[in-house]
Amino acid sequence: MYDHTTVLPLDLTGKHALVCGASQGIGLAAAQQLAGLGATVTLLARNESRLKDALTSVPGERHRIAVADFTDNEAVRGAVDAVVQAHPVHILVNNTGGPAGGPITMACVDAFENTYRQHLVNNQLLAQAVFPGMKAAGWGRIVNVISTSVKAPLVGLGVSNTVRGAVANWAKTWATEVAPHGITVNNVLPGATHTARLTGLAEAKAATTGQTPEDILAGMAAKVPAGRVGQPEEVAHAIAFLCSPAAGYISGINLPVDGGRTPCL
Repeated sequence: MYDHTTVLPLDLTGKHALVCGASQGIGLAAAQQLAGLGATVTLLARNESRLKDALTSVPGERHRIAVADFTDNEAVRGAVDAVVQAHPVHILVNNTGGPAGGPITMACVDAFENTYRQHLVNNQLLAQAVFPGMKAAGWGRIVNVISTSVKAPLVGLGVSNTVRGAVANWAKTWATEVAPHGITVNNVLPGATHTARLTGLAEAKAATTGQTPEDILAGMAAKVPAGRVGQPEEVAHAIAFLCSPAAGYISGINLPVDGGRTPCL
């Protein structure tokens, strides 16, 4: 039940969050923000060494790591099953790296299939694993980190545009079905954000255009009304709010965090 006496209820004490892609970038920033609000966090990613390093930057104690490569659906299934058997999950942040850029006319079928498994199939496995615990608690939050391409396709990201749209519709379907159990499902859509993926995309484009990666990044920033690219922490703030008690009546939305760049409502 919503507490009307609290001005902005953000406290996540007693909640357990599973954050994917949490060894760096937006995933790590989200883990840090959720822990700062009182949640116990399990950080999931493929590189155990990076996860251990990341864990030291997460405030508080009793946080954990889980290791799985998102290119291996069965590894993800095994990792999340082990997590929920040990501790029910109240918050799931689905977040994983996007596919290589390139025009859709040049994309091979394997690229679509691999990206579909890495994103939508893994999201389904993760959501199905955590759902019973959320249902039993009568409370849950699922936040999917996708892309502003859900609202307007991005040039040169053919495979990503396609699969991200599928994930958004998957999330909306989940939001409708689980709402009676006190569970919300929302999507956060980062625009250009200072992460390893953005650097990689800039380097790939620079290799084919003769520009420097710095020139590419400056050009991206120039297209943003705010005049800059975002920081992982700014995306994480939106994620953390949607995971909080304050966002209990917000579900099924696509929230751009992009400095105003998305050209549609």
